Amino acid sequence: MPSDPVLHLLGLARKAGRLEIGEEPVGAACRARQARLVLLAADAAPNTRRRAAHFGEAGNVLWLETPFDKAALGSVLGRSSCAMLALTDAGFAASAVEKLAARDPDKYGPAARRLREKADRVIQRQKERRQHEKNLRQGKRKPWAPPPREEAPPPRRDKNPKSGPGGRRLTGKLRHS
Repeated sequence: MPSDPVLHLLGLARKAGRLEIGEEPVGAACRARQARLVLLAADAAPNTRRRAAHFGEAGNVLWLETPFDKAALGSVLGRSSCAMLALTDAGFAASAVEKLAARDPDKYGPAARRLREKADRVIQRQKERRQHEKNLRQGKRKPWAPPPREEAPPPRRDKNPKSGPGGRRLTGKLRHS
């Protein structure tokens, strides 16, 4: 079972730091909207399934049941058992579900297509962000254009040329208080 490609990918995700293991970390990742996929062991308790469904709804995350039991998931992740885990990277999530879809296309096929589309959008945004940062480092900016000139209104002329600011009349005499 350790030579299974899905388990191998989960081990890589753990080493990359893109995996949350256990109910509490998975719940926190879902609430923070960092989780991309929640995976559940085949022999997980009904309460754990209910919580996984709740986490999926709360964080708008897809959750799937894997064909692996808790012992198999735990052994690849360096634990005695693991009932629930969350992948926080879109690429890892899409790859894991694609590998599951290769085993059972009817069960995991639609989820694999959905996650692959999301992963492609994430990759596109990352490329755009990197290009933007590169442009900022190199000093590239949009071509400068002068702002459009607005015609200034003509100066206001008062009817009395001897009036000062505020409409007060100027007499030429200085008054000291």
